[in-house]
Amino acid sequence: MRPRDSLLSHPYDMKRAAPVLAALVVSACARPATTPATNAPTPARGPNAGAPTAGPAAGAPGASGDSTQRTGATAGPRPYARVITPGTQTRRGLFVTHRQNERLLFEIPRRELGKDMYLIGRYAAAPAANPNLPGGGFGAYGGDQFGEQSLRFDRQGNRVIVRSPQYDISADTTLSVYAAVRASNYAPIIAVLNVEAFGPDSAPVVDVTRLFTTAVPEIAAIRGTIDPQRSYIERVVAFPNNVEIEATQTGVPAATPGQGGGGGGGAAGAARPAQSVLAHWSLVKLPENPMMPRRFDERVGYFSDQTVDFGTNEPRSVRRRFITRYRLECSDRREGDLCYPKQPITYYVDPATPEWLKKWVKAGIEEWQPAFEAAGFKNGIVAAEAPANDPDWSPEDVRHTMIRWLPSTTENAVGPNVHDPRTGEILNGSVRMFHNVMNLNRSWYFTQAAAIDPRARKLPMPDSLSGRLLQFVVAHEIGHTLGLQHDQIGSSTYHPDSVRSATWVAKMGHSPSIMDYSRYNYVAQPEDNIPLQYIIPRVGPYDRFAIMWGYKPIPGATSTEAERPTLNRWARMQDTIPWYRFSANNEFGGFGTLSEAVGDADPVKSTTLGYKNLRRVMGYLADATRLPLEDNSDLRELYNRTVNQWATEAGHVATMIAGGTVQYKVGEQPGPVYAPLSRARQAEAVRFLNENVFRTPTFLIDPEVGARIEANGMITRINGAQSRVLNAVLDDQRLNRLLEQEAINGDRAYSLASMLDDVRRGVWSEAYAGSPNADAYRRELQSDMLATIDRKLNPPATPAGGQQQPNFPGFTPPAPLSDDAKSHLRGTLTTLKADLQRAIPRTTDRATKLHFQGAVQRIDNILDPKG
Repeated sequence: MRPRDSLLSHPYDMKRAAPVLAALVVSACARPATTPATNAPTPARGPNAGAPTAGPAAGAPGASGDSTQRTGATAGPRPYARVITPGTQTRRGLFVTHRQNERLLFEIPRRELGKDMYLIGRYAAAPAANPNLPGGGFGAYGGDQFGEQSLRFDRQGNRVIVRSPQYDISADTTLSVYAAVRASNYAPIIAVLNVEAFGPDSAPVVDVTRLFTTAVPEIAAIRGTIDPQRSYIERVVAFPNNVEIEATQTGVPAATPGQGGGGGGGAAGAARPAQSVLAHWSLVKLPENPMMPRRFDERVGYFSDQTVDFGTNEPRSVRRRFITRYRLECSDRREGDLCYPKQPITYYVDPATPEWLKKWVKAGIEEWQPAFEAAGFKNGIVAAEAPANDPDWSPEDVRHTMIRWLPSTTENAVGPNVHDPRTGEILNGSVRMFHNVMNLNRSWYFTQAAAIDPRARKLPMPDSLSGRLLQFVVAHEIGHTLGLQHDQIGSSTYHPDSVRSATWVAKMGHSPSIMDYSRYNYVAQPEDNIPLQYIIPRVGPYDRFAIMWGYKPIPGATSTEAERPTLNRWARMQDTIPWYRFSANNEFGGFGTLSEAVGDADPVKSTTLGYKNLRRVMGYLADATRLPLEDNSDLRELYNRTVNQWATEAGHVATMIAGGTVQYKVGEQPGPVYAPLSRARQAEAVRFLNENVFRTPTFLIDPEVGARIEANGMITRINGAQSRVLNAVLDDQRLNRLLEQEAINGDRAYSLASMLDDVRRGVWSEAYAGSPNADAYRRELQSDMLATIDRKLNPPATPAGGQQQPNFPGFTPPAPLSDDAKSHLRGTLTTLKADLQRAIPRTTDRATKLHFQGAVQRIDNILDPKG
């Protein structure tokens, strides 16, 4: 993962991003740097985020962790007693660690040489960005991960070579092709360490101080120049299977032009300050008995790792993907049909969590217990308090998974995991809860639930409600750390009538998955009398199914391949139980795979009901935010988010156009994976948008609200929301899909020509009236339609060296708008021009006439930009 910092000077390398990062809010994903690259100290990039940069060569003077003399002669090992002197602080564990003032030495038992290990780096403390200042700052928090690296320590004579083995390609070691695979997997060298001495069992003793106090690219917590005089080891603790190291690292900015050393002028400006962090590394031994991987199946939404297997008889190499999951094994202790795990999945609650919220965090963790019961485990997942009086206990220790509470204004939470790259076994799944996620909860709940929950109609909301909303977020992020992706198709398997039934939602929830972005039940009406506890998402039927599929032991299956028939049989349950199905976001343009939806088996009906509730919400808005001694910032925020909710619900209807249903299948399953919606349903969607979205939504235009938050801006706000939906309707991929559906299905398809005609008549309906009169909101929307088509027909030239699409392995950029679609857009403009020319003579409203005349001229410019 990558800290969000505008000072980052390196692009995020997706290829090397081993841990899984799943964000609650799509808009909160890390963005590329928007400021010029600098030489200021910055947080280290995400785990394994790129190739090593140039640094001291191994064995060169000053090489990190190396005792090479400046003359180039290598000092040989010395007697153990001369190196490990009296006063040395020694801890025994995976390695024997020795602290000598500022030095840190590892004594590596011979049995640990050549073993697979993993190094995970996290900030124990960091200078987070100042929320009072725009941009800048270090941008990381205690608990944020800055790197992870596979490691292997090998001895060669009087040196220890630290390598980073890779697991991307593989073959059975008994096959002849393995020699070629091995030759293609030459592990890069992280460091070369001279042996200072040998221990009693010939264990090499090496000085590793500089690995953690200088700019070793694969290990450092700061990218850039690290000042060794202000960087030092803080502590080290050794355990049987891991070693925990903490060090302060201080990054110093390079001098920039104009920052001279002379006195007087001050014209050069103040130099950038140094940045110091307390970095924590967990060096953990990967299991010598690796967990048996479970094969990935796209029908069930798990994150995965993959290896390319060259050891098969297939005509091409085979990509094998394995799901990420915790190792959960049955003990001999049982309760009925359930077994207690040998080691339950344990999540610790951050002591820094506000006291009144801790019980809700625990509830969010243990909400997953019924899902693990479906997998056969009693108390498979538990919440725990961090020990208060254990000096060796650290929340950064990779053995301890924690729900971290971060003092951040970011409205988000994320649930990454760290896993064994060989098998997918999750080693740590710490969740990051940003403080202001509670404000996001408040906004969502007001806009989506105030119509049916009186508690939401006055700020501040009661603590009991705020805590329950936080429990939902925690449970969602826990799902990610257990290995689960977002299940965006979930809500589309429930009909709006179902989520209005108190009986249904009590048993099934208003979405089958807490991993869906379904949020709160905005479809239910006040007269439905839905109990308040069922408005909020909870772990549902899909979640229980997915945990069962990923974690349930399969008796008698002694290999990954032996599990596959059973896993397939379980996945085939989706054939008859639709809410067990999984789909990624907007897959194949599937109308039911978007986020923020409820009851979108019928988006037109669910949005119709949602709009009824939004009318009610607008009536509560002014009173809810009227606080005697506060300004109108709450009113402004909740009003903007109400308008955004209106546009979001409209977007669900827009996805029906060129949309379809999705069910992932394997070869033995009959029927299509993707089936387009009928012509009638797609036309219904456009009709709804014309009548309810592209017409001015007057219920959102409240003069009282507007007068309290701004002098002007209402037109821009409403236009922005409408244009967001119109742009979705005219999306390039949607237009291309309509053409393809027509090519395949002929007259049964909703053609692109029909869609554009329907949109033209809806957006420009005033042009077809007897006495045209378009209000200011409509004129803005109509102008936006012309601007959108102009951008598609006459796109701006790409700047030299510019890049329009992300560039990382596995990313396939969307197809450009086809020439055929462009021809249809030109035809739409030609028709509209003629219609406007006929309408102008009968238009008496001055503003509308000027608008129509300007539109005709603008169409000419679009069709002939060089004319």
